[in-house]
Amino acid sequence: MEEQRRFARAQSGALVEMQHPSFGIIEIKARDLSDGGIFALMGNYQPPPIGTTVMVRIKRYTGVINQLPVPMRVVHQQQGGVGLAFVR
Repeated sequence: MEEQRRFARAQSGALVEMQHPSFGIIEIKARDLSDGGIFALMGNYQPPPIGTTVMVRIKRYTGVINQLPVPMRVVHQQQGGVGLAFVR
């Protein structure tokens, strides 16, 4: 299968604080990050449906990457997680 990504990915141990009215605020781990989005591991949480817009803050052990939550859209689900794309 040919790679169709526009942005290079980097593995990450960042935490993702995801919020949506249907589930409140949850904190999960990112598997990787790119300039286009995040793949977040959902753990025991039910993944939001594809197309859902969630608000996200990305945290590292050294501090928060974005202080204010940014909108991201669920673009795919696989391997126990969700692919989130920045809403531009």
